[in-house]
Amino acid sequence: MSVASSNRRRRAPLVNGAMHTAEFELQDGERSRVTGVLHFTTVTSLLSEGAAAIGNGRAAVIDLAGVKDSDSSGLALLIEWLSVARAQRRDLRYENVPAQLKQLARLSDVEELLTVS
Repeated sequence: MSVASSNRRRRAPLVNGAMHTAEFELQDGERSRVTGVLHFTTVTSLLSEGAAAIGNGRAAVIDLAGVKDSDSSGLALLIEWLSVARAQRRDLRYENVPAQLKQLARLSDVEELLTVS
């Protein structure tokens, strides 16, 4: 069950003929989730929503099971949210990190950032 939140689907311009969308959704307690495609056309709007949720204590755990695809800007988004959490002395942990994001993190030598609270 979702809690009233920023449940607005973000639509991005067509890239290679496909419309990319992504959504940040607050859930119960300190849990949130991200669904859709983390692409350079969708992450900008998600950044502020996630940062606000982290600052308000609503995103100590972000579930990424609904992420269908990502490019390196999706990885940059997750790292930026970690930076926001640290600056605000908040815990943040990612669950169900897709294999594609794990591989990007490994290739970028930042894999440990996605597995540490």
